[in-house]
Amino acid sequence: MSSLLVTGIGSLVTNDPAHGGPLGELHDAALVIEGGKVAWVGSRRAAPAADSSTDCGDRAVIPGFVDSHSHLVFAGDRAEEFAARMSGQPYSAGGIRTTVAATRAAADEQLTANVGRLVAEMRRQGTTTVEIKSGYGLTVGDEARSLAIASGFTDETTYLGAHVVAPEFADDPAGYVDLVTGPMLTAAAKHAKWVDVFVERGAFDADQARAILRAGQAAGLSARVHANQLGEGPGVQVACEVGAAAADHCTYLTDADVDALASAGVVAGLLPAIEFSTRSPYPDARRLLAAGVTIALATDCNPGSGYSSSMPFCIALAVREMHMTPAEALWSATAGGAAALRRTDVGRLTVGARADLAVLDAPSYLHLAYRPGVPLVHRTFVGGREG
Repeated sequence: MSSLLVTGIGSLVTNDPAHGGPLGELHDAALVIEGGKVAWVGSRRAAPAADSSTDCGDRAVIPGFVDSHSHLVFAGDRAEEFAARMSGQPYSAGGIRTTVAATRAAADEQLTANVGRLVAEMRRQGTTTVEIKSGYGLTVGDEARSLAIASGFTDETTYLGAHVVAPEFADDPAGYVDLVTGPMLTAAAKHAKWVDVFVERGAFDADQARAILRAGQAAGLSARVHANQLGEGPGVQVACEVGAAAADHCTYLTDADVDALASAGVVAGLLPAIEFSTRSPYPDARRLLAAGVTIALATDCNPGSGYSSSMPFCIALAVREMHMTPAEALWSATAGGAAALRRTDVGRLTVGARADLAVLDAPSYLHLAYRPGVPLVHRTFVGGREG
């Protein structure tokens, strides 16, 4: 195995508490990559020899972003819906059905090309791990093919047949739950790692969600939940009850919800690009952090409620609108995202971790929030390979 010395790092965020501070930040640093993993981390002056080297020119280096919530398998867009919201129309989940119709009509090649385009867009912005959900097919065949397409781009695939009730079952939601927990699950499970459900008015209630999540778990999938986006509701409590890895959105929480997240160790996935795009209230990150809840930041990239693939944008929103510190926001976009996916090999730059990193065209990670909207990612490495 050849080794690569990455040197000339002005500031290195490791997310290793052994190096001190909230981010384990090292200055005038270097690291060695071997076999796609981090083999050494430390001072540039103490760096060992390697087969080859690359110089970062005193730029900052951070772990690659871990985007733990996205919906990339779709066709069409909903720009007109966005314009209507900006004119004062409130957001509801009803627009999902518009994307369902377009996705069903699209060829495999069209869907694959769109996912590839978005994953490449994410990569250019420093995202090295992405979770991708189904949920815009809502038939046995369309959910299975959505997940098969997603699995060509990531190992973190999520079965979301329970996004909304399929239009054919508008008068028979119980029948749709039977489909989601039966033939659709059977077809989808071989392509999925996770099972998810949208627990919300206009989508699925607590009893339906429990049935769907338990069926997925019985099929070998781990649980995650869309929870408490449009108002207070049972989503967070269901997530904690079934042992979900993450409850995402968490916009409207009671004190009991916050206590449950902290006690159960369920990650709160905050998706600030959605609040930006829907003009909704932002989640109260400080309240969650004060209670000891782990936070992940993710894009929730989708064509309806928030069509952004940018984790740096989410960091800037988290700092400005959710009152997180720049360090808290970066940790949540890297190590926090890894926690939401129950991963220990990504979201950090420590010995043995996957060599996923982003080189910023800036002297410090602080510039991610300090210079919002500026394309600061200079280079991205995934598994030690640049690209």
